[in-house]
Amino acid sequence: MAAAARAAEIIRAGAANRASLTWENKSRADFVSDVDRASEAAIADVVRARHPDAKLLAEEGSPVMEDRSGLVFVADPLDGTTNFLHGFPWYAVSIAALVDDEIVAGAILNPANGELFTATKGGGARLAGQRIAVSTIDDPLRALIGTGMPFKGGPDVDEYLRMLRPIMEQTAGIRRPGAAALDFADVACGRFEGFWELSLAPWDIAAGVLLVREAGGIVTGVAGEPVRVTHTGIVMGNPRMHAWLLERVRQDQQ
Repeated sequence: MAAAARAAEIIRAGAANRASLTWENKSRADFVSDVDRASEAAIADVVRARHPDAKLLAEEGSPVMEDRSGLVFVADPLDGTTNFLHGFPWYAVSIAALVDDEIVAGAILNPANGELFTATKGGGARLAGQRIAVSTIDDPLRALIGTGMPFKGGPDVDEYLRMLRPIMEQTAGIRRPGAAALDFADVACGRFEGFWELSLAPWDIAAGVLLVREAGGIVTGVAGEPVRVTHTGIVMGNPRMHAWLLERVRQDQQ
């Protein structure tokens, strides 16, 4: 929480001077700015000060880590960079703590509106300190489903579009806000009944996986397999809607 709060201060200051920021392309439609880097540096400073023996797996400076033994922090210093650069107020800092590759704590903070989601293994999920739970809606026709589009193009686009039509036709609606960590948070607090995305990174999912699980939801890969903190596809939701959504996603792959 302390690291997320420090990073959020930097992001809010950057948002106030957005017109002067320099964009860089990591790949097609995948941007990074000085704010991303400064946010990650702030997170690293807090981690080093409080846990000098811990490791940090983070999107910008240390995205690869073979040895995940002991205490590892997994951080996305600015999830939703494209939203941030356009002034669309839906982006987050996401930080999780892993012990021997098991997620034990997580925090997701939206600097634009101040919403702070937290979870601890076995301790539940919270928004602003108050317990939260996944939605109880189990009728797909009343369900709001979140998704993440394959914005970099490639073969995932056709696969995704095949999935999209039946899910659109059988639910109350689909939303694509553009910040995966907040999509997990929206499932955890019942704003979305489910969510799926075909390709996410460890820092996108680490805190959110624990948040959804501790709120009573289910998170799996797109084939229904258990999820590890790695590059993977995701299907999640409340228990009834997860099963329904997973069936639709898997139908496309069969």
